[in-house]
Amino acid sequence: MQILLAAIVVVPLVGAVAALLPAPPGLKGKSPEQAVLRHGVTVTGAVLALSVALAAGFDHDHPARMQATTDISWIPALGIRIHLGVDGVSLPLLVLTALLTFLCALYSYHRMPAGPSPKAFVALILVLESGTLATFAVLDLMLFFLAFETVLIPMYFLIARWGGESRERAAWRFILYTLLGSVVMLLGLLLIGIKGGTFDMVALATDNGSSLSHTTQLIAVLAIGVGLAVKAPMWPLHSWLPDAHTAAPTVGSVLLAGVLLKMGTYGFVRIVLPITPDGAHTFAPYLAAFAAVGIVYGSLVCLALARSGAKGDLKRLIAYSSVGHMGFVLLGIATLTPTGVNGALFANIAHGLITGLLFFLVGAIKDRYGTSDLDSLSGATGAALYGRAPRLGGLLAFGAVASLGLPGLAGFWGEMLAMFASFRPADGLSRPAFLTFMALAGLGTLLTAAYLLVVVRRVCMGGDGDGDGVTPATAPSGPGPFADVRSYEFAAWTPLVVLTVLAGLWPAALLGLTDPAVQQLLAGGK
Repeated sequence: MQILLAAIVVVPLVGAVAALLPAPPGLKGKSPEQAVLRHGVTVTGAVLALSVALAAGFDHDHPARMQATTDISWIPALGIRIHLGVDGVSLPLLVLTALLTFLCALYSYHRMPAGPSPKAFVALILVLESGTLATFAVLDLMLFFLAFETVLIPMYFLIARWGGESRERAAWRFILYTLLGSVVMLLGLLLIGIKGGTFDMVALATDNGSSLSHTTQLIAVLAIGVGLAVKAPMWPLHSWLPDAHTAAPTVGSVLLAGVLLKMGTYGFVRIVLPITPDGAHTFAPYLAAFAAVGIVYGSLVCLALARSGAKGDLKRLIAYSSVGHMGFVLLGIATLTPTGVNGALFANIAHGLITGLLFFLVGAIKDRYGTSDLDSLSGATGAALYGRAPRLGGLLAFGAVASLGLPGLAGFWGEMLAMFASFRPADGLSRPAFLTFMALAGLGTLLTAAYLLVVVRRVCMGGDGDGDGVTPATAPSGPGPFADVRSYEFAAWTPLVVLTVLAGLWPAALLGLTDPAVQQLLAGGK
């Protein structure tokens, strides 16, 4: 198990180096470009197989215990150790990361985005995977920071070199926001390590803040929280996200939404709640307030983008929907209750599956139609997917109803548990305030249903969304029948559909993993 976890983190890095080297003569195939893309599929597939093996060997009877641990000294002078381990909180995120990266590599093998050398593209994807997996596996504050930062450069280049319109501006905005947030977060992590006497996250969680004064905890939570909130993304620190998603290539958007956003919320659960409980309790109402506003704000922006004549971009709309969905995750965390934190972790996984699928679908629509502008895709001369590509239209409708939280699908449970926890937050938190936040979250679910149904009507049914049957005058003449779902798309999307259904029908499979670990984290590692 130790070797498995270490290999999961290291193999993508080794694969990234190998991708930049010349392919052996026997592995070149018909073209060097296809050879390196095939290399990406092979390496990410191996990492996924290792992750599944780790999950199979995980002791499911004791998910609160750190397993597959490695703990060796790295920089003795600073007390920094290479400490790895997984529990019920991090294991699902590891498997999700490995799965989405493999599906992105498989999709890219058949549909490589336009841009420079595939060698650099594959290497960046693998470095991104390694950094993300390390973030969920390390148990040292300094290693967490290094892994957290490792993902920034690969994502910057994926957007700047393989992105679409305004890609350089979006890439710079992404890197500046996240780097500035990370600098502030580093100060908070250093403060905890110095005052707590160790950078070991397990030891600090077990200590449960007893060696940190109230003032120290407040400063640390504020500093760390800013860095994590930028990545989450929490309103109003979210403004880098829509541009990054709109400009990123399809696989970049899938990984950004499905994996990178989870690093911020994971940091709240792994670091802030158990290590600085007093500071977390003080700032919890503010976090909940920002989360609730983000839920409503994201939904209102999406509703505005979805209306006829707004020239809304479908990728941008889904990006803004992430602000609302991640608001539910932050609201659940802010309740400081096992129910809320479990709901947040469940919503994390559900969002990764559903939004990853939606970005895949939007990328496929844009490839076929040449645009993701909603006004161009709507109306009698637009996409009308139900008639032109019924399977693609059906999948888009499925992704929409899963995203709006239909019972029986994965999106329902996380949002329901977050609102349920807001009804009765942790002791010491204002119940009237959290009831207000719950009401705002409920309003957000209604608005989410409204804009997603408008999107389905306009794109899938060919309506203008206004109910008057009039096609916008600006809609260009559409092409003939689209190519429906291709075989490689079917292979890349089917796992996401199946897991969305399974998680919705069998939530105990995930909650059974997370709940004991969450109970222990909130109790201070005891």
